[in-house]
Amino acid sequence: MIEYFSAHLWQLWLLVSLLCLIIELTSGDLYVLCFSIGAAITLAASLFSGASFTMQVIIFAIASVLCLLFVRPTLVKKLHKGKDERVSNADALIGREGTVSRTIEAGHHGRVAIDGDDWKAVSLSSVDIPEGTKVRVTDRDSIILTVEPVE
Repeated sequence: MIEYFSAHLWQLWLLVSLLCLIIELTSGDLYVLCFSIGAAITLAASLFSGASFTMQVIIFAIASVLCLLFVRPTLVKKLHKGKDERVSNADALIGREGTVSRTIEAGHHGRVAIDGDDWKAVSLSSVDIPEGTKVRVTDRDSIILTVEPVE
C-alpha cells in the first residue's frame, strides 16, 4: 500500500489542489487559491520529474509562498479595481431623486421616499416643500438627508 502511494504521489497533490479550490470558493479572499496553485505545480513536478516526497513538499512550500507574494496581490488589484470610487449604503443616495412623503417645513424635518424606503429629510430652503414634490438628495448627516426641490 505504501509503495502504491509513493509511486502515485501526484494523486495526493491533485486532491490537495482540488480541496483548496473548493475551500477558496467558500472564502473568496484568494489565500487558499495560492496553495491550490502550489499543489498544481507540485503535481506537475511529481508527474514529470519523479522528485522525492521531501522535494515535493519543498516545491509545494516555495510555489505557494511565491504565489502569495506575487500572484495574489496582482489578482486582488484586478478584482477590486475601482473599489475606492464606489459608494455604498446611505452615501449612494446622494444625487438620487425621491418624492416628499411628509411635508418638509422650513427649519424642520419631513420625510422623503426613495426606492420604497422612507428617509427623514431636511431642506436648506426657507420655504416648505409640500408632499408629492420631487426632490434631489444633496447631502446627508447620519440618517437625515438634505434635499432640494427638482425643477
